[in-house]
Amino acid sequence: MDPSLLEPSKWEQFQASFDLFRDPVLCALIAGGVLGFLSVYVVLRRMVFVSAAVTHSAGLGVALAFFAEIHLGTHVDPMLGATGLSLLATLLLMADPARLKLTRESMLGLAFAFAGGAAVLVGDRIAQEAHDIQGILFGTAVLVTEEQLAAVAIVGAAVLFIQLWWFRGLTFASFDRVGARVQGLPVRLLDSVLMISIGVMVGVSARALGALPVFAFSTLSAIAALVLDLRLGWTFLLATLAGCISGVGGYLFAFFYDFPVGGSQTVLSSALVVVAVLLRALRGLVRPAR
Repeated sequence: MDPSLLEPSKWEQFQASFDLFRDPVLCALIAGGVLGFLSVYVVLRRMVFVSAAVTHSAGLGVALAFFAEIHLGTHVDPMLGATGLSLLATLLLMADPARLKLTRESMLGLAFAFAGGAAVLVGDRIAQEAHDIQGILFGTAVLVTEEQLAAVAIVGAAVLFIQLWWFRGLTFASFDRVGARVQGLPVRLLDSVLMISIGVMVGVSARALGALPVFAFSTLSAIAALVLDLRLGWTFLLATLAGCISGVGGYLFAFFYDFPVGGSQTVLSSALVVVAVLLRALRGLVRPAR
Protein backbone atom coordinates (compact mmCIF):
# COMPACT_ATOMS: atom_id res chain seq x y z
CA MET A 1 0.00 0.00 0.00
CA ASP A 2 1.23 3.48 -0.86
CA PRO A 3 2.42 5.06 2.44
CA SER A 4 1.10 8.45 1.31
CA LEU A 5 -2.43 7.03 1.52
CA LEU A 6 -2.00 6.61 5.28
CA GLU A 7 -0.80 10.15 5.78
CA PRO A 8 -3.49 12.29 7.45
CA SER A 9 -4.93 15.14 5.41
CA LYS A 10 -4.19 18.76 6.25
CA TRP A 11 -7.67 19.13 7.72
CA GLU A 12 -7.15 16.07 9.95
CA GLN A 13 -3.79 17.49 11.04
CA PHE A 14 -5.45 20.81 11.84
CA GLN A 15 -8.20 19.14 13.87
CA ALA A 16 -5.72 16.93 15.74
CA SER A 17 -3.55 19.92 16.64
CA PHE A 18 -6.30 22.47 17.19
CA ASP A 19 -5.15 23.13 20.76
CA LEU A 20 -1.88 24.36 19.26
CA PHE A 21 -3.59 26.60 16.68
CA ARG A 22 -6.45 27.86 18.83
CA ASP A 23 -4.62 30.81 20.40
CA PRO A 24 -3.22 32.30 17.15
CA VAL A 25 -6.60 31.89 15.42
CA LEU A 26 -8.41 33.63 18.30
CA CYS A 27 -5.76 36.34 18.40
CA ALA A 28 -6.11 36.96 14.65
CA LEU A 29 -9.91 37.04 15.00
CA ILE A 30 -9.87 39.64 17.80
CA ALA A 31 -7.08 41.81 16.40
CA GLY A 32 -8.53 41.70 12.89
CA GLY A 33 -12.01 42.66 14.11
CA VAL A 34 -10.99 45.55 16.37
CA LEU A 35 -8.42 46.93 13.93
CA GLY A 36 -10.97 46.54 11.13
CA PHE A 37 -13.41 48.68 13.13
CA LEU A 38 -10.74 51.34 13.77
CA SER A 39 -9.65 51.24 10.13
CA VAL A 40 -12.73 53.23 9.10
CA TYR A 41 -11.39 56.21 11.06
CA VAL A 42 -7.88 55.61 9.71
CA VAL A 43 -8.99 55.69 6.06
CA LEU A 44 -11.72 58.34 6.21
CA ARG A 45 -9.49 60.69 8.19
CA ARG A 46 -6.64 60.02 5.73
CA MET A 47 -4.38 58.60 8.44
CA VAL A 48 -3.12 55.57 6.52
CA PHE A 49 0.48 56.63 7.01
CA VAL A 50 -0.23 57.18 10.71
CA SER A 51 -1.05 53.48 10.94
CA ALA A 52 2.10 52.60 8.98
CA ALA A 53 4.31 54.76 11.23
CA VAL A 54 2.76 53.37 14.41
CA THR A 55 3.13 49.73 13.31
CA HIS A 56 6.79 50.30 12.44
CA SER A 57 7.26 51.95 15.83
CA ALA A 58 5.85 48.83 17.47
CA GLY A 59 8.47 46.76 15.65
CA LEU A 60 11.17 49.12 16.87
CA GLY A 61 9.84 48.79 20.42
CA VAL A 62 10.18 45.01 20.29
CA ALA A 63 13.69 45.26 18.87
CA LEU A 64 14.72 47.70 21.63
CA ALA A 65 13.29 45.35 24.28
CA PHE A 66 15.45 42.49 22.97
CA PHE A 67 18.47 44.83 22.76
CA ALA A 68 18.02 45.91 26.40
CA GLU A 69 17.75 42.27 27.51
CA ILE A 70 20.85 41.10 25.60
CA HIS A 71 23.25 44.03 25.82
CA LEU A 72 22.14 45.95 28.92
CA GLY A 73 20.94 43.08 31.09
CA THR A 74 17.63 44.86 31.64
CA HIS A 75 14.47 42.85 31.16
CA VAL A 76 11.81 44.71 29.20
CA ASP A 77 8.72 42.80 28.08
CA PRO A 78 8.59 43.00 24.24
CA MET A 79 4.83 43.57 24.50
CA LEU A 80 5.52 46.59 26.73
CA GLY A 81 8.17 47.81 24.27
CA ALA A 82 5.79 47.53 21.31
CA THR A 83 2.92 49.26 23.12
CA GLY A 84 5.15 51.98 24.58
CA LEU A 85 6.75 52.92 21.25
CA SER A 86 3.36 52.78 19.50
CA LEU A 87 1.89 55.17 22.05
CA LEU A 88 4.91 57.46 21.86
CA ALA A 89 4.63 57.62 18.07
CA THR A 90 0.89 58.26 18.34
CA LEU A 91 1.37 61.13 20.80
CA LEU A 92 4.11 62.68 18.66
CA LEU A 93 1.88 62.52 15.58
CA MET A 94 -0.92 64.19 17.54
CA ALA A 95 1.27 67.24 18.20
CA ASP A 96 0.93 70.33 16.02
CA PRO A 97 3.92 70.22 13.62
CA ALA A 98 3.35 73.83 12.49
CA ARG A 99 5.16 75.05 15.61
CA LEU A 100 8.32 73.39 14.25
CA LYS A 101 7.73 74.73 10.74
CA LEU A 102 6.87 71.22 9.56
CA THR A 103 3.83 69.79 7.82
CA ARG A 104 1.93 66.75 9.11
CA GLU A 105 2.99 64.77 6.04
CA SER A 106 6.66 65.47 6.76
CA MET A 107 6.20 64.31 10.37
CA LEU A 108 4.55 61.11 9.14
CA GLY A 109 7.34 60.48 6.65
CA LEU A 110 9.98 61.08 9.31
CA ALA A 111 8.31 58.77 11.84
CA PHE A 112 7.75 56.01 9.26
CA ALA A 113 11.30 56.09 7.88
CA PHE A 114 13.01 56.47 11.25
CA ALA A 115 11.09 53.66 12.96
CA GLY A 116 11.60 51.25 10.05
CA GLY A 117 15.28 52.04 9.65
CA ALA A 118 16.01 51.99 13.38
CA ALA A 119 14.31 48.60 13.76
CA VAL A 120 16.62 47.18 11.07
CA LEU A 121 19.71 48.72 12.74
CA VAL A 122 18.81 47.47 16.22
CA GLY A 123 17.92 44.06 14.79
CA ASP A 124 21.40 43.87 13.23
CA ARG A 125 22.90 44.02 16.75
CA ILE A 126 20.78 41.22 18.17
CA ALA A 127 21.43 38.43 15.71
CA GLN A 128 20.25 35.78 18.19
CA GLU A 129 16.75 37.30 18.04
CA ALA A 130 16.79 38.02 14.30
CA HIS A 131 13.99 35.50 13.65
CA ASP A 132 11.74 37.23 16.19
CA ILE A 133 12.49 40.64 14.67
CA GLN A 134 11.59 39.35 11.21
CA GLY A 135 8.40 37.94 12.69
CA ILE A 136 7.46 41.29 14.19
CA LEU A 137 8.14 43.26 11.03
CA PHE A 138 6.62 40.89 8.47
CA GLY A 139 4.23 38.76 10.49
CA THR A 140 5.93 35.40 10.13
CA ALA A 141 5.05 34.37 13.67
CA VAL A 142 3.05 31.13 13.68
CA LEU A 143 2.40 30.72 17.39
CA VAL A 144 0.85 33.16 19.85
CA THR A 145 1.53 32.81 23.56
CA GLU A 146 -1.24 32.85 26.17
CA GLU A 147 0.08 36.20 27.47
CA GLN A 148 -0.07 37.75 24.00
CA LEU A 149 -3.60 36.45 23.42
CA ALA A 150 -4.70 37.76 26.83
CA ALA A 151 -3.22 41.20 26.10
CA VAL A 152 -4.88 41.43 22.69
CA ALA A 153 -8.22 40.25 24.12
CA ILE A 154 -8.21 42.66 27.08
CA VAL A 155 -7.05 45.69 25.09
CA GLY A 156 -9.38 44.79 22.20
CA ALA A 157 -12.41 44.50 24.50
CA ALA A 158 -11.60 47.80 26.22
CA VAL A 159 -11.04 49.64 22.92
CA LEU A 160 -14.21 48.26 21.33
CA PHE A 161 -16.25 49.08 24.44
CA ILE A 162 -15.09 52.71 24.44
CA GLN A 163 -15.57 53.02 20.69
CA LEU A 164 -19.14 51.74 20.85
CA TRP A 165 -19.96 53.73 23.99
CA TRP A 166 -18.78 57.03 22.44
CA PHE A 167 -19.60 56.06 18.86
CA ARG A 168 -21.80 59.06 18.04
CA GLY A 169 -19.39 61.57 19.53
CA LEU A 170 -16.32 60.00 17.92
CA THR A 171 -17.88 59.85 14.45
CA PHE A 172 -19.33 63.36 14.75
CA ALA A 173 -15.97 64.81 15.84
CA SER A 174 -14.09 62.83 13.19
CA PHE A 175 -16.19 63.63 10.14
CA ASP A 176 -17.75 67.03 10.98
CA ARG A 177 -15.30 68.80 13.26
CA VAL A 178 -16.82 72.26 12.82
CA GLY A 179 -20.30 70.99 13.60
CA ALA A 180 -18.99 69.08 16.62
CA ARG A 181 -17.33 72.21 18.03
CA VAL A 182 -20.53 74.20 17.47
CA GLN A 183 -22.45 71.52 19.39
CA GLY A 184 -19.95 71.86 22.25
CA LEU A 185 -18.35 68.41 21.91
CA PRO A 186 -14.81 68.03 23.33
CA VAL A 187 -13.21 67.41 19.93
CA ARG A 188 -9.63 67.37 21.24
CA LEU A 189 -10.50 64.82 23.93
CA LEU A 190 -12.31 62.61 21.43
CA ASP A 191 -9.34 62.84 19.05
CA SER A 192 -7.01 61.80 21.87
CA VAL A 193 -9.19 58.81 22.77
CA LEU A 194 -9.28 57.67 19.15
CA MET A 195 -5.54 58.05 18.57
CA ILE A 196 -4.61 56.32 21.84
CA SER A 197 -7.01 53.49 20.99
CA ILE A 198 -5.27 53.02 17.64
CA GLY A 199 -1.80 53.24 19.19
CA VAL A 200 -2.43 50.72 21.97
CA MET A 201 -4.29 48.24 19.76
CA VAL A 202 -1.64 48.41 17.06
CA GLY A 203 1.11 47.92 19.64
CA VAL A 204 -0.23 44.76 21.29
CA SER A 205 -1.39 43.30 17.96
CA ALA A 206 1.94 43.93 16.21
CA ARG A 207 3.80 42.10 18.97
CA ALA A 208 1.52 39.07 18.61
CA LEU A 209 0.93 38.97 14.82
CA GLY A 210 3.51 41.22 13.16
CA ALA A 211 3.51 44.76 11.79
CA LEU A 212 2.65 43.86 8.18
CA PRO A 213 -0.72 42.13 8.80
CA VAL A 214 -1.61 44.70 11.49
CA PHE A 215 -1.10 47.48 8.95
CA ALA A 216 -3.30 45.57 6.46
CA PHE A 217 -6.09 45.05 9.04
CA SER A 218 -6.02 48.74 10.01
CA THR A 219 -6.29 50.06 6.44
CA LEU A 220 -7.51 47.52 3.85
CA SER A 221 -10.52 46.39 5.91
CA ALA A 222 -12.07 49.85 5.69
CA ILE A 223 -11.13 50.27 2.02
CA ALA A 224 -13.04 47.07 1.18
CA ALA A 225 -16.09 48.27 3.11
CA LEU A 226 -15.99 51.84 1.79
CA VAL A 227 -15.89 50.69 -1.84
CA LEU A 228 -19.43 49.38 -1.40
CA ASP A 229 -20.63 52.90 -0.48
CA LEU A 230 -23.00 51.89 2.32
CA ARG A 231 -24.30 53.77 5.34
CA LEU A 232 -21.74 54.52 8.02
CA GLY A 233 -23.00 51.90 10.47
CA TRP A 234 -22.86 49.15 7.84
CA THR A 235 -19.41 50.34 6.81
CA PHE A 236 -18.11 49.87 10.36
CA LEU A 237 -19.73 46.43 10.56
CA LEU A 238 -18.35 45.25 7.21
CA ALA A 239 -14.88 46.59 8.01
CA THR A 240 -14.95 44.66 11.29
CA LEU A 241 -16.01 41.47 9.49
CA ALA A 242 -13.35 42.00 6.81
CA GLY A 243 -10.69 42.25 9.51
CA CYS A 244 -11.93 39.03 11.15
CA ILE A 245 -12.01 37.17 7.83
CA SER A 246 -8.53 38.39 6.89
CA GLY A 247 -7.07 37.37 10.25
CA VAL A 248 -8.60 33.90 10.53
CA GLY A 249 -8.77 33.13 6.82
CA GLY A 250 -5.19 34.19 6.27
CA TYR A 251 -4.00 31.93 9.08
CA LEU A 252 -5.91 28.94 7.70
CA PHE A 253 -4.69 29.61 4.15
CA ALA A 254 -1.10 29.74 5.42
CA PHE A 255 -1.55 26.44 7.25
CA PHE A 256 -3.18 24.50 4.43
CA TYR A 257 -0.89 25.79 1.65
CA ASP A 258 2.36 26.21 3.65
CA PHE A 259 2.73 29.99 3.27
CA PRO A 260 3.95 32.59 5.79
CA VAL A 261 1.09 33.71 8.04
CA GLY A 262 1.61 37.47 7.85
CA GLY A 263 1.86 37.49 4.07
CA SER A 264 -1.26 35.33 3.72
CA GLN A 265 -3.29 37.60 6.00
CA THR A 266 -2.12 40.68 4.11
CA VAL A 267 -2.85 39.21 0.67
CA LEU A 268 -6.31 38.07 1.81
CA SER A 269 -7.03 41.62 3.06
CA SER A 270 -6.08 42.89 -0.40
CA ALA A 271 -8.21 40.22 -2.09
CA LEU A 272 -11.26 41.39 -0.12
CA VAL A 273 -10.75 44.88 -1.59
CA VAL A 274 -10.75 43.36 -5.10
CA VAL A 275 -13.93 41.40 -4.30
CA ALA A 276 -15.59 44.59 -3.06
CA VAL A 277 -14.60 46.43 -6.25
CA LEU A 278 -16.07 43.62 -8.37
CA LEU A 279 -19.30 43.66 -6.33
CA ARG A 280 -19.59 47.41 -6.82
CA ALA A 281 -19.01 47.02 -10.56
CA LEU A 282 -21.62 44.25 -10.72
CA ARG A 283 -24.08 46.42 -8.82
CA GLY A 284 -23.43 49.22 -11.33
CA LEU A 285 -24.26 46.87 -14.22
CA VAL A 286 -27.47 45.64 -12.63
CA ARG A 287 -28.94 48.96 -11.55
CA PRO A 288 -29.44 50.52 -15.03
CA ALA A 289 -31.33 47.41 -16.16
CA ARG A 290 -34.08 47.99 -13.59
